This record gives sequence, structure tokens and C-alpha cells, in this order.
Amino acid sequence: MPTSDVDMREVIDFDDDDDDDDDAVVYQGTQRPSIMTEEQLDEKYPNRPHNHSKTFPFSDLFLTLFNPLNENKRRRGGPALVRRRGISHQKNVNETRRSIIEKFINRWRTEVGNDIFPVFRLIVPEKDRERPMYGLKEATIAKLMLKTLQIDKNSEPGYNLLHWKLPGVKSTSQMAGDFAGRCYETMSGREGRSRPGNLTIEQVNEMLDELSKKQKEAEQLPIFREFYNNMDREEMMWLIRIILRQMKVGATEKTLFDAWHKDAEKLFNVSSSLRRVCWELVDPEIRLDGNDTGIKIMQCFQPQLAQFQMHTVEKMVTQMQCTEEDPIFWIEEKLDGERMQLHMIYDESTPGGFRFNYWSRKAKDYTDLYGKGFEEEQSALTRHLKTAFNENVRSIILDGEMISWDMKDDRIVGFGHLKTHAKAHREDINSPHARPLFRIFDCLYLNDEVLTNYSLRDRRKALVSAVNNVHRRFEIHEYVEATTAADVEPELRKVVAESSEGLVMKNPRSVYLLNSRNSDWMKVKPEYMTEFGEQLDCVVIGGYYGSGHRGGNLSSFLCGLAPPSHLATSNPEFMFSFCKVGGGMTAHDYAEIRHLTDGKWTPWDKKNPPLEWIELGGHEENLQYEMPDVWIKPSESVVLQIKAASVIEQEKRYRTKCTLRFPRFTALRKDKDWKSALTWESFRTLKARAEHERKEKEFKVDDARKKRAKRARKKVLTIIGADEQVKTPYAGPESALFNGMNFYIITGAAKPLNKTKAELEQLVKANGGNIVATHSNADTICIGEGNPIRIASIKKAGTRNIFKPHWLLECVKQAETDVGRPNVLLPFEPRHVLFKKEEDEDSFNGNTDEYGDSFARDVDVEELEKLLVDMPKFEDDDYDADEIMDELFDDDVLDGPGCMFRGLRIHVSGQGTHIEAAKLVVLFAGARLADSMDDEEITHVVAGSEAEARGLRIQTASRRYPPRVVTTGWVMESLREGTRLDEESEL
Repeated sequence: MPTSDVDMREVIDFDDDDDDDDDAVVYQGTQRPSIMTEEQLDEKYPNRPHNHSKTFPFSDLFLTLFNPLNENKRRRGGPALVRRRGISHQKNVNETRRSIIEKFINRWRTEVGNDIFPVFRLIVPEKDRERPMYGLKEATIAKLMLKTLQIDKNSEPGYNLLHWKLPGVKSTSQMAGDFAGRCYETMSGREGRSRPGNLTIEQVNEMLDELSKKQKEAEQLPIFREFYNNMDREEMMWLIRIILRQMKVGATEKTLFDAWHKDAEKLFNVSSSLRRVCWELVDPEIRLDGNDTGIKIMQCFQPQLAQFQMHTVEKMVTQMQCTEEDPIFWIEEKLDGERMQLHMIYDESTPGGFRFNYWSRKAKDYTDLYGKGFEEEQSALTRHLKTAFNENVRSIILDGEMISWDMKDDRIVGFGHLKTHAKAHREDINSPHARPLFRIFDCLYLNDEVLTNYSLRDRRKALVSAVNNVHRRFEIHEYVEATTAADVEPELRKVVAESSEGLVMKNPRSVYLLNSRNSDWMKVKPEYMTEFGEQLDCVVIGGYYGSGHRGGNLSSFLCGLAPPSHLATSNPEFMFSFCKVGGGMTAHDYAEIRHLTDGKWTPWDKKNPPLEWIELGGHEENLQYEMPDVWIKPSESVVLQIKAASVIEQEKRYRTKCTLRFPRFTALRKDKDWKSALTWESFRTLKARAEHERKEKEFKVDDARKKRAKRARKKVLTIIGADEQVKTPYAGPESALFNGMNFYIITGAAKPLNKTKAELEQLVKANGGNIVATHSNADTICIGEGNPIRIASIKKAGTRNIFKPHWLLECVKQAETDVGRPNVLLPFEPRHVLFKKEEDEDSFNGNTDEYGDSFARDVDVEELEKLLVDMPKFEDDDYDADEIMDELFDDDVLDGPGCMFRGLRIHVSGQGTHIEAAKLVVLFAGARLADSMDDEEITHVVAGSEAEARGLRIQTASRRYPPRVVTTGWVMESLREGTRLDEESEL
């Protein structure tokens, strides 16, 4: 069997979910993968395409692709509706983006050849698993650049580059927060090339291959100097972005893949190989068949995912497709681990006879960590699986969850510790740490047969027959059979009692759909309190400069707690790091904090940290987790009032070993100082009280919620001329819309228009057109529908286009809508055409977008609904949205206006334009809108006035979880500030 295309070293990460902490982690892989030679590639891919000419200059990549895409991204507004006869309509942003990419790809095919892999690995470097990781982050690249440019690190340019998130020493840099941009800025003041160099894309790839082989700075420096000597500063800026795999080119990989081949994303989803996508999909006209888009042994694929929770469990049960003959659905515990696929195949060359591979959902190869063979000593799992498979199993693919299991307490440990514990067991079989446990819930391949098209029930039978449990290392995940929504409640109670993740409901009759999120699997999560319930007053001890639009200013703050008495020092201001907060702050809040702390901040010295003042997470290992850019003495600092969703364990990241989940600023406490701020001991008391109150709350799943029938508001849509009687046989033109045009009306219009031939002729005359009795003249427009003899005759001749009657009516309707503008005709759309000549086959496609939505006319509600229904359902979501949003929900990423109400369910009460405006803002900001006050999931109620808000607070006070009642002013003020403001300000 060929080895996996996934680059092992690139994706392995033994750190404890601390991927963003460059200072705390040093990779220590076992072996760097080699880069294949041309001979090896020819042997492995005998039919691979070859280019007939040299690749483009590297500068072409950004001059003709990256820069145009970024300029297009900055365009505002949609397509201009240029209604002019014979003039094509301006492309919108999406169409322009695709046009730029297709133009580049077509030019490559013509001028270079069909092997596009060399350039694609530079366009989407994060998808290239072939090239090993460079081991270079911003700090290391900054040092290499300073040596290349011969700049003293203590000079102003040197300081600015090393501290790229900070503003400039003497002036605020526009590039603060953009490392590649700061490099560009630094090079601007130095001697160097004034125009792009002559390096080709192929040469850049060869040099990057060499760079990936070098691990020491002394070996990397000559390569950087060669790049600099042969590139101008813009080329260097894009090269650095490629090395960091942070492209920001104004197009997603889906758009780029689709422009190359319609099946590109599909093949990548089942192979995770950019090389295969580029080499196996050379001809855009040849589509993959089913065998090419299914799973293969030792080839990573994108797994099936669970659908998000619906409003009620009862609704979810209806999605399980139960029948009277088979009313059963399955309930499994949702595990707090890492989704993992295990591949095993018989291989005589591997000690023990079988070769293993492990991949995560995001195609990270963890084989080095968990073990590639039974006899491998450096293995966290595989060496313990010698009895795990039936003796008849030759090959198998298993889908499951890798979790960390505490043997002492016999319970699952949070996902954040998985890699740390796995690494410990990889190195020491007797490690006291919790150990990795693979819980299996599906078997997708067995003895050379793909099982994805079998039902879940049948796949489970195959799993049970092929796998033996290995206690607390390798176990089949249990499930419970259920038939009604009432059966779900006791399982949810167990989840609450055990503080588990939730449940997953599964349809046992369903097949396995790769890279799909559908209702065959559905997540059920218990409804806990939406907030921790306490206001926490924390002293600021550190600050972080923002990136992007917040570059150059402190955008978030590190808060600390005074330690417990037995860990206190002689310094009364000594603090433990506790949490990082930035969400909820307005521009005024930031300005006030700047004013109160101006001149009191000290840059954090990593080599000489202020240990007498602050202790960070990781101190036991001489590491500095969540290291701030600057720090401040508590006595000179400010106290922030903070709310949070919950308290979570964080053994390493914070010195307190726990922190707040989704902390949010609510107020600046000028009445408090570091002495009266929250301490570790007072926090423990608050935490214990909150836990006690939560357990006392009755947990209930109410499937008998009152369901208020939704009243559909139907709008009566009137098409001009559709229902009106002909006023007079002919009373002169009502407009000059059809002035000078000849029409041959062949038939009337059937339902729903119900227009006779005479009525259509009257409509044409009333708007300045001429009626003729034949289609002999070339400028005559033929109107008709159906297939009567006269239409069939014209079709047979093939010399005239025939258009449907509704084009006439839509022209008149749009002209009345555009009253006051010049009279112009609507361009013909594919939906207007009854028959078209062969030479006009593609003439009308450019007047609508890919879904049939017109660029030139307004659509009504009914037509818009039909467009939406007919749109293809995209199945490209290969990530769990809940989990990825949680990962990104930090101060600098998802605290913008579009996410500020994420996770909230809001009812907007009242009527009026300000109420409708508030609803739009609520939806824009990521909240779910509740139709009724009876909705038990409501977290907030928005009132039109303070008087109404007071009444609603009284009305909702008796609820078990009373919602927050605010006014539309809170909604609009949050929008203005770009963050969710404290609701208490409304009281």
C-alpha cells in the first residue's frame, strides 16, 4: 500500500491545546518526512501531468491574482443594475472574484501546462501536506529579517519588527498587527530591489523545500538572504505570508478549488491531498465517478458530522425517520475529545504485521503519537491493541472519539489535556497521567469492502464482530435504544449529573455520508444557565496589543487574582494570572483605561519576567502561558467588572488552573482598587455557591411546550396588466417603452397570467409597440408559449428566438417601478426564452446570476422563494460550527458586531420602525429571533421603551430563568460600539 499523502510533521502537535502559544511549545517530532524526488514522483504517479513551459515569475502570482482579489474584496455594494440595451451588466464581487481566478488558471494552462500543483501550493499553502513545516513563526522570521537587512535589534526599525503587534516607537504604524506588512514597512527604508525579481514559481518552491529541511537559524539565514537579494519588498511580503500560511487573498479554498475543477473540493475532502487534486483532475470536463469519491484505506477523509440541535427534542425525534415497523432511534453520549479515524491494514514489512494510521477530523496525522505498529515502543495506544481485533480482520477503518481517561477516578478528562497525556504515555507506559482511550462508534471499511452505503445498524454489527474491547484503551461506544422524546429525558439527566458534553441521536437506518452534516445524527445539549451568575471584580495586571483593525492599541487585558494565603509572598501585590478579557468594551471604555493607566505600563521581558509581581500559567515548567505584551503593577492599575458563561478548568494556561469561559467586560470599577478586588479565596466561595444553586435548579426537558401556530403573512402580488381589464380597444400609447419595436404575438398567456392574444397585443400598443402578423422581418420579436403549429414551425426553421409572454409583463411592471427613469427594456433571461437559435445558445445566461436571480429587475417574494428553494444545498461544512466558533471566540477574532449576540435567543416586543430595525440588528449580530414571549429558550427581551421594559420585567420575574429585559437603545448602542454592552446599564 502507498503511504499517506498527509505530511506527518506538519500536523502533529503534542502540546496541550496551546497551539497559539509560540513561546511555550517546542516541537519534538521523531522524524522529518523527506521530499520526494522527480523519479519517485514518476513512479508513484505515472500519469501525472507535465508542464510544457517554465512557470510564471513569482511576481505574477500577486500582480495578477492576489492583488486583484484583495482589491475586489474591498469593493462595496452589489452589482450595478445597468439597464441599457445591448450593454452587459457589471459583475458583482463574487463573479469578479471567480473571473480573476479563472483567468489566471486558464492562462496557466495555456502558457505553462496542466500541472498546476506548483502554484496551488503557494496559493493555498495551508492545504499543502507534502512540504514539511518550516518551524518558523513571526519571532524567528523577524530575527532572520533583521540579520538579512543588517539592522540592530535595539534600533527603532528592529524594535518595531520584533514587537510587530505594538505601535511604532516614534509614530503609530499602519502595519501594527500585520507581521508581513510590518516586514514590508521595515524593508521600505533599506536598500534593495526597486522592481520584482526574476525568480519563477518553480524556483521559489525549490527554495522553500530547502528552507523546510533546515532547522537551525544559521542554516535558514542564507536562504532568506537569497530570497531578499532576488525579490523586491512586495514579493518578500507575500513570501512571508506563504511561509506563515496566512494568505488573506480575498478568496476561500472552496472558490479556488471550484475554479480548477468541480470535483476538486470533493476529492480533497476524501484524500486531504492537494497533489492529487491538481494531478488527477486535469480535465475540467471529466468528472469523478462514485468509486473515486469514496473512502479508501490509508487515505484520510472528511467524516460525517452531527446536525445542530433543534428547538425541541420532539422535533428532533421526527427527523429520525422512524416507522411503525421500525420506531427505534439510538442515543449516544457526546464525548469531549477529538474526532479520530483509525486505519489498519495487513503489512508484512511492519513489525507486528499490521500498519496503523490515525487522522483527526481536520486531517492532522497523529500516527507518530498513537503508534503505527503493534511493536512500536514509542506509542501512546497502538502497542496496547494486539488483542483488539478479530483474527480474520485484514483491513479496517474505524470512526470514533479519542478521549483522555483518568484511571484513578475512572472518568473522562477534558479535551484540553488529551495530547499532554498521550505524549506522557507515549514516552512512559507507567505514566501516572490519564491515558488516551479510543471510543469507537462506527466501522466504515472491513476486509477491502467499503461499508458507508450500509445502514448504521449493519455497520454496528460489523464493528462488534471485528473489534474486541481493550479496557479503558479501545472500546466500542455504547448506545441506548429509544422510541419517543420522553426516552431522551433520563439520558439528559445523566448528562447533567455527570457534567458531560451532551447526547447524539442517531438514525440506525441511515447510511454514512462523507463530509455531511444532516439530521441522521443530531446533537442534544442540556440547557444550563446562560451565565455564571456572578459579577467578578478583577484587577488588570497585563495588556495585549491587537492585530488587524486593533493593531497598535491594547485590545484585551490579563486579569489576576491574589493567591491563597499559603502561596502568598512578601509582596502584597503579587498576583496569579486568571483570565483574559476584551469583549464588551466600548471605544470610551478603552479611552478611559488608557487615560487612567497612561505611563504606567512596562514591556514584558520574556527573559526577565516580573516574577515578584505576576506568576503565569506554566511556571512549574519555566514556561509563560498567556504572556502579555505589557504589564502593570496592581496598585497603579484599574479594576474591571466581568461576566462570563461559566468557569472551566485550565491546568496550564492560567496560574489559577481555571479561567472564565467567554468573559465579557461590564463596567470599569473606579470605586475599587487592587485591595478590594476579587481574590482566589473569594472566587472559590462564589464558584461553590454557583454550583450549589445550579444543582438545586430542577432540570427539565419539556417536550409539551405550547406551540403557537405561525400565521403566514401573505402579500398580494400584483403584476402590471395581469388582472386589469382592457380599458379601450386602443386609446394611444401609455408609455414609449416599446417605441419603434415590432412584435409578433403568436399566442396568449396561460395561467397564472391568463392573458388572451388580444390583451397582449393591446399591452404592446399601449406602450408604443407595433403589432405585425408575421415573423419574416429580422427585427421582429416573437411572443408565445406552448407548442401550437405556428410555434412548432418557427422552431423547426430555427431562424427566430421565441420569448414567453411574461417578459412583456415584467418589462411594463419594472418600467412602472422605475417611474421617472428613462424607459429601458429588461434584458432577456433564460426563464423568458421558449426557444432559442443555435447561435444564441449562451446569449442570455449573463443576465442572471448562477441561481437565476436577475441583475436588471426587481423580484417579488414569490419568485425569491422559488429561487431559494431551487438553490443547491451546499454540503461543504467540514467543521463543527459550534466548536470552531468556541475556539475563535476570543478578544481579537469574534468580538465584532456580527458575533456580539451569538448564542442569545431574543424576543423583540412591540411595533414600529425602531422595533423592525432592532430585529434586523439582532439577526445581524448572530442571535436567534424568538417569535413569542412563551418561548422558554429566550435569553433577552427587547422593549420599545423603558416603560414597556419595566412591565416586561415584572411579567417575566417569576420564570425559573428570567430573561434580560432591555430596550432598543441597548441594541443600537451595542451596534455602534461593535460589542455586546452590559445589560445592567439598562436598569
